[in-house]
Amino acid sequence: MFAASCLASCCAACACDACRTVVSGISRRSARIAYCGLFALSLIVSWILREVAAPLMEKLPWINHFHKTPDREWFETDAVLRVSLGNFVFFSILSVMMIGVKNQKDPRDGIHHGGWMMKVICWCILVILMFFLPNEIISFYESMSKFGAGFFLLVQVVLLLDFVHGWNDTWVGYDEQFWYAALLVVSLVCYLATFVFSGLLFHWFTPSGHDCGLNTFFIVMTLIFVFVFAVVVLHPAVGGSILPASVISMYCMYLCYSGLASEPRDYECNGLHKHSKAVSTGTMTIGLLTTVLSVVYSAVRAGSSTTLLSPPDSPRAAKPLLPLDGKAEEKEEKENKKPVTYSYAFFHIIFSLASMYSAMLLTGWSTSVGESGKLVDVGWPSVWVRVVTSWVTAGLFIWSLVAPILFPDREF
Repeated sequence: MFAASCLASCCAACACDACRTVVSGISRRSARIAYCGLFALSLIVSWILREVAAPLMEKLPWINHFHKTPDREWFETDAVLRVSLGNFVFFSILSVMMIGVKNQKDPRDGIHHGGWMMKVICWCILVILMFFLPNEIISFYESMSKFGAGFFLLVQVVLLLDFVHGWNDTWVGYDEQFWYAALLVVSLVCYLATFVFSGLLFHWFTPSGHDCGLNTFFIVMTLIFVFVFAVVVLHPAVGGSILPASVISMYCMYLCYSGLASEPRDYECNGLHKHSKAVSTGTMTIGLLTTVLSVVYSAVRAGSSTTLLSPPDSPRAAKPLLPLDGKAEEKEEKENKKPVTYSYAFFHIIFSLASMYSAMLLTGWSTSVGESGKLVDVGWPSVWVRVVTSWVTAGLFIWSLVAPILFPDREF
């Protein structure tokens, strides 16, 4: 018993030392990566608690105060929502604190980039406190998460459109034959992938012998958007490039696939999964990994107008603890007054919305856990969210092409 106690103490001490070493190694330039890591940790905790916390939560009287104990799936969903709420509160507090930070001399700049041990402790405390809240608050957060998750998807669409147009402008700006040829090749590859993908969707999700009119409608509607994109960008009044149209076409087709793949496993038109209700670890892992990558991209892309890591000679580079002379001190003071390179408040808002989005993914938009077992992002709400996101993407892309013509006096 004594030996086991000593071993546990040693393991705890080693774990604390490891955490202290990790957080002490986080610099200004790696702070955004650390926030992404903390968000990834929240997903892992949500996943673990969804699997193991149900029996314990059934014994908590302020959670299980029902006359009849709900199914295990209810407690699994509740655990995910409570971790998500703690994550949401953590990043929302940081977002409010960072409103109005203009330059690096602001004391809040140090809070944003440092104090990681305290941040991790506060995050843990917030997540634990969420398990003491009444069910009514969690139910309200669940309802709000649907809107927050939808807004997160909308932000991703806007960022994608900005990226695609920026990509096209960069290659066109080189004004060289090689880059024009590259534009044509990439566009053709994207269109080829789009049409091949559409053929696979017809094969997977419209099996013969079944009435799959809804799936056929989704696929055909996406193909119509692809055709409209090409017509609009090639119109003389628009004078657009085929590259953005091809990339957005492929993305819309992917969203269509993602929506169809989220159909319940026992749906007769979902031929991809062959009516399997078994838990797929690979599906869950890919779902979580995709979420982390999309959040990393959104946070970095939306929060920054520069590269992820600043060059060594930038204000983000390490500085000596003691200035060597007056010039060095003057230079340091000048650098501290430099404006921040991205909005800290908006950066944390992205993570707040992503917390809601991840909760919806892990719970199938709070309905599929009971319908489809423990699969990630499965159920009719997930289907419609993906499909509607595809339609919104198409609408925003067409608007980005025609808006400069309709409103020539405004900058877009």
